[in-house]
Amino acid sequence: MCGRKPIPTQMKIMRGNPGKRPLNEGEPHPTAPRSPWQNAYAERLIGSVRRECLDRVVVTGEAHLRRTLQRYADYYNRARTHRSLRKDCPMHRPVQAIGAISSSPVLGGLHHVYSRT
Repeated sequence: MCGRKPIPTQMKIMRGNPGKRPLNEGEPHPTAPRSPWQNAYAERLIGSVRRECLDRVVVTGEAHLRRTLQRYADYYNRARTHRSLRKDCPMHRPVQAIGAISSSPVLGGLHHVYSRT
């Protein structure tokens, strides 16, 4: 084998970076540009917004885009079920067990919110 032997990671942490700040284990590291696998939560949200909203709406301008994204954010946080939250919303809603089920359109009928009246 030619070249230097690789230095184990723990030794790099103990030594620090010569000429730079030392590495700290608890310190957040910035994500590299154009690397979606480093920021999975943001990429998941962006993918959901694109698939569930923007791929199905023709945006006519910046104001229309802002209104559409605001309505989708309200729907996403108040009405859309999330499997990781056991089919609840980020903003908890009470369980409605009695009454007739009614549907109200969101984003011009792109999505619907169901509730009991």
